[in-house]
Amino acid sequence: MQSLVPTPAGDARISYAPAAGTARAVLALGHGAGGGIEARDLRALAEALPPLGITVALVEQPWRVAGKKVAPAPRTLDTGWVPVAERLREEGLPLVVGGRSAGARVACRTGAATGAVGVLALAFPLHPPGRPERSRAAELLESGLPTLVVQGAADPFGGPQEFPELPGSHELVALPYGGHGFDVPKRASMGQAEVLELITGAVGRWVLALL
Repeated sequence: MQSLVPTPAGDARISYAPAAGTARAVLALGHGAGGGIEARDLRALAEALPPLGITVALVEQPWRVAGKKVAPAPRTLDTGWVPVAERLREEGLPLVVGGRSAGARVACRTGAATGAVGVLALAFPLHPPGRPERSRAAELLESGLPTLVVQGAADPFGGPQEFPELPGSHELVALPYGGHGFDVPKRASMGQAEVLELITGAVGRWVLALL
């Protein structure tokens, strides 16, 4: 099931993976600047969480819906996200907002203002590759909500060991493998499916613990 949501930046699109049985929460997930909702982690969550009573809403930013190739400025991304989160909150269920990479940054910046109960940051881009001095940690630290960070060991945008000390409301899941797209090399002792299971298991437990 899909729906379009008008925003000041254009129409955003929601693709729903409805909860099985009685819905307990909604998890809204945005994509990164270099890809869409077909990302392996977003798809894995959309498959694994509905049986737990969590509806997953995969959100395509207006620039993707319009067929553009390059993401706009962060302020425009926020403008294209907030009305979607507000629409989902109207469903009357606890709303968790999140996303991968740029989508995680958007959720951190806007989550508290949209009435969400938590933020999920997948592959948070702590800094541009090779530029650790350009830290974006403030966005994460100042989310104002319980926040779960899931980070691959080989993420060039910042590995788990590069993150600052997090407040008690935040949790970091450090994966043993995985780049920025949570891709696992063939030589790894753990396969791609196992890493995705680590992600979905951690996120499912965390969301349910918020309720």
